[in-house]
Amino acid sequence: MMRLILVLFFSFCMLFAKENIDTKIKSTSTQISSFSNNYTKLNKQMAKNAKAILNQRLKIQKQQKFLKNLNIQLSDKELSYKENKYQLEDLIKFNKNLKTKQNSIEQELIFVVAQSVSLSVILEGDYSTDEESLMEFEILQQMLKGSKDKANTLNIEFNTNASNIAALSNQANSLKKSIADIDSKRKKLISTKKKNKKSLKKLQLAKSSYKSKLKKLLKKQDALKKTLAKLNIIKVDTIKRKEEERLRAKAFDNKKILLDENLPKVKKHGSSYQAIKTKKYKGAKTIAPLDSYSISKKYGTYTDPIYGIKIFNESISLKPTKPNAKVKTVFNGKVIYADKTAVLNNIVIIEHTNGLHTIYANLSQIAPNIKKGKKIKKGYSIGRVNEELIFEVTQKSYHINPIRLFK
Repeated sequence: MMRLILVLFFSFCMLFAKENIDTKIKSTSTQISSFSNNYTKLNKQMAKNAKAILNQRLKIQKQQKFLKNLNIQLSDKELSYKENKYQLEDLIKFNKNLKTKQNSIEQELIFVVAQSVSLSVILEGDYSTDEESLMEFEILQQMLKGSKDKANTLNIEFNTNASNIAALSNQANSLKKSIADIDSKRKKLISTKKKNKKSLKKLQLAKSSYKSKLKKLLKKQDALKKTLAKLNIIKVDTIKRKEEERLRAKAFDNKKILLDENLPKVKKHGSSYQAIKTKKYKGAKTIAPLDSYSISKKYGTYTDPIYGIKIFNESISLKPTKPNAKVKTVFNGKVIYADKTAVLNNIVIIEHTNGLHTIYANLSQIAPNIKKGKKIKKGYSIGRVNEELIFEVTQKSYHINPIRLFK
């Protein structure tokens, strides 16, 4: 009977402890924002690609704005353009007639002036006082006066005609300039449309490549999360997981190439990652899993600048400085998982004291003697990595920033 009571008491304690842990997990989930804000950068290559895409979007937006304004200008001037063309044709014809008339006036004026000069010379000569000579003199004087009057009239007409020709020429030049300006804008419109088409194609290719890389990154993260969930190392909130998938699908299915006028701001989406359970590491410092490396992806939350989805990176990615680098366990522990996967290549998971687990993913190979159940000491070689090591640390369903273990 006493034994039964002890079993029941022990079971009750375990249940209470489990509920207590769950309560603590829930109560500390709101601490993620303040803790992860210092780790919000994408790895360098993704950030570079994102920046290039945003710059391309800005370029296309400027082209689109220019095309829009140019189309408005051409639309407004289209009617005046046609009128100007017709008016210019009429002006050219009228100007041609005026020039012909001007030549005729000029010839007649020369003749009249010559005639006046001749009459003046004749009248300056000596005339007899007989009646016939006087009559002849009178007629010549009348002819001279008529020639001078006609010369004055022709001179005025010539100057007026010249002014008209000059005014029409200026008007014609102005019309030619307006027509040439519209023609130039039309050519620019066609040229910009071609450039815009190329830019859109370039942007689409860049986005396609970027999306592929982002999906690959998320796929790796999801695969690791599922593996840890199967081993009861972390808990996955099914409801939040579905919401996360819905938001991702919504972002990736967005076929718009351009954003709104607030470029390069990103769209704001909610995210299940806001409830990721994380805690600070308070244990002793240890060794890094690689001897020599660079950090290619940090731990924490960031908002993807292209698709606007929030992503919480529970791991860090360490890029070895040498190929085929040895990967070492960072604490004493026991191997609870060692296998090859479709997405994450080879994974080794080691269990340590105080509910701590270290996860080593994307290994190019696992050491031959590393099997499930094997106990190993800190610094023991568990495998090798070529590209980059995905290193993750958990403690009782909480995530820990792995870098805090050794830096």
